[in-house]
Amino acid sequence: MIDDNRQSLADLGALQTEAGVTREHDGVSAAPLREQQIDAQGRAYATGKRKNAIARVWIRPGSGKIVVNGRDQTEYFARPTLRLVINQPFDVAERRDQYDVIATVKGGGLSGQAGAVKHGISQALTRFEPALRPVVKHAGFLTRDPRVVERKKYGKAKARKSFQFSKR
Repeated sequence: MIDDNRQSLADLGALQTEAGVTREHDGVSAAPLREQQIDAQGRAYATGKRKNAIARVWIRPGSGKIVVNGRDQTEYFARPTLRLVINQPFDVAERRDQYDVIATVKGGGLSGQAGAVKHGISQALTRFEPALRPVVKHAGFLTRDPRVVERKKYGKAKARKSFQFSKR
């Protein structure tokens, strides 16, 4: 009985390899590779979003220079935590200082803009190197964070806060 199960599992594995289904053993399953999306200048483009911020991001091989809205990242994002957020996709993919990034960001505050640039870099990195997609996806950087500010309701001071109650 046990030998029959092993034989059927071996047959199933053989069928999967014939069909082109592959698996990695580090907990991240490998999907079929997508094709590289690069423009005429050798750049990969992606759009990143977070809260009300939208970032247009281009990456190309280089020395690791990151320019946001025409300014260096240290000048635009003065807080070290925001610069840390931007560099997370490169750290996870082990590609630190290998790509130059040019980003234009609109809307939102600095925190939302940093999240949008991070999302855009992640998307562009997977378009430039499709083999990195499972690693970046497993880290959760390809998913757009859907949380946005809740709208104000009528009869309320803010979205949920009520006006002060007065008995008389």
